[in-house]
Amino acid sequence: MITRRTFLRAVALSIATAPLAAEAQKPPNIPRIGYLSAGASISVNTARIEVFRQGLRELGYVEGKTIVIE
Repeated sequence: MITRRTFLRAVALSIATAPLAAEAQKPPNIPRIGYLSAGASISVNTARIEVFRQGLRELGYVEGKTIVIE
């Protein structure tokens, strides 16, 4: 048989621990890389950026998932 004291302890414990169970996880911080360039033509910049992205892929980075390029 459950005593009143045991019941009240169980209720109090469940109320105290409820906010801990409902807490959301924080999304992981994804590193951001900014690319600035001045003086070169658009086609040269596009080629450089693509080579840079290829190098990141070879290192295992996935754009949009493990790294963001701006």
